[in-house]
Amino acid sequence: MSDMLRAPAEVTYADELAYLESVDTGPKPFSWRLSPRMVRLFVLGSERADGLDREIPQKWFGDRSFVERSIVTLASDRGLLLIGDPGTGKSWLAELLSAAICGNSTLVVQGTAGTTEDHIKYSWNVSMVIARGQSRESMIPSPIMTAMERGVIGRFEELTRSTSDVQDALISILSEKYVAIPELDQDNIVFAQPGFSIIATANSRDRGVNDLSSALKRRFNFVRIPVVTNKRSEAEIVRFRTEELLRRHRIELEVPPTLLDILLQSFADLRAAASAATSDDEKLESALSTAEQIGVLEDAVLHSQFFGDRTLRAGTLAGSLVGSLARRSPEDLAILNKYLHGVVEPRAKADGGEWDGFLDGGRQAIAALS
Repeated sequence: MSDMLRAPAEVTYADELAYLESVDTGPKPFSWRLSPRMVRLFVLGSERADGLDREIPQKWFGDRSFVERSIVTLASDRGLLLIGDPGTGKSWLAELLSAAICGNSTLVVQGTAGTTEDHIKYSWNVSMVIARGQSRESMIPSPIMTAMERGVIGRFEELTRSTSDVQDALISILSEKYVAIPELDQDNIVFAQPGFSIIATANSRDRGVNDLSSALKRRFNFVRIPVVTNKRSEAEIVRFRTEELLRRHRIELEVPPTLLDILLQSFADLRAAASAATSDDEKLESALSTAEQIGVLEDAVLHSQFFGDRTLRAGTLAGSLVGSLARRSPEDLAILNKYLHGVVEPRAKADGGEWDGFLDGGRQAIAALS
């Protein structure tokens, strides 16, 4: 694990998964590693009523019903499509579910404009084809085909970023559960083994880019992941991911609760301003998602560690916020400057404390970018 920049969930939480498997007595669909109840417990954390000898921490923060419906879908023969705004934890939930169900979350296809049908099905090792001809040995299976052969979960990230012909390649896989290889005369069909399923994610802001066909929609169960609006839940998400970052980088630095509150309040204020805006020019280009909050805090923590006195300060946090959210000049800079003078400055005068440092740091960052 120390040799990985970011270990997948099945590696990071290997001890937890092994423990849950050892005490799991519930029925398991197909060849699942854990029962549905234990999968839910792994994702959402344990409670005293679960009667376990050790505590299992919560890893995904959201409504329990979303997790339960996702698990039930994967226990059927339908694909699961997690859809929502950027930063709502769709990919993280997909990774956790895959790790708990089959112990492998790395069979992933990333949807882009350059994704081809080969990424969904298979391609060929050209050198081997020239030397020996086309055969199963010279075939390069896609992550989805590998998942089919092993009877595990395959993941498809950003499905709506892929073109329609690529999306259509999934229809036969999800309905017929096999892939034909017409180039071969024998052994030319790969059948999906029990336990195979697909978890796809889609960004709701990409609607209209490459809309899903009605045929493909029918083969997915949709689970819509809403934006986290509860301040306490959002604080838990940011704190959890930041602590994970600090452990990964072996950084001993405390995030003061007051600064976390300032970060959360700042994003809440900017979201409210975006909702009240009458044109796109009055909105930040940023989605102001929870993931972007984590990115701002990560930037501030690393800056404090490497270029500060290893103490997170309000001015550093404000500089990271401006640097991360000011993507258009001068539009975004004008919006952030208006926020500092119209909201942060009165708050600093009334409450003082860390808001003073946050105001100064924000002004300095805007001046440097202007």
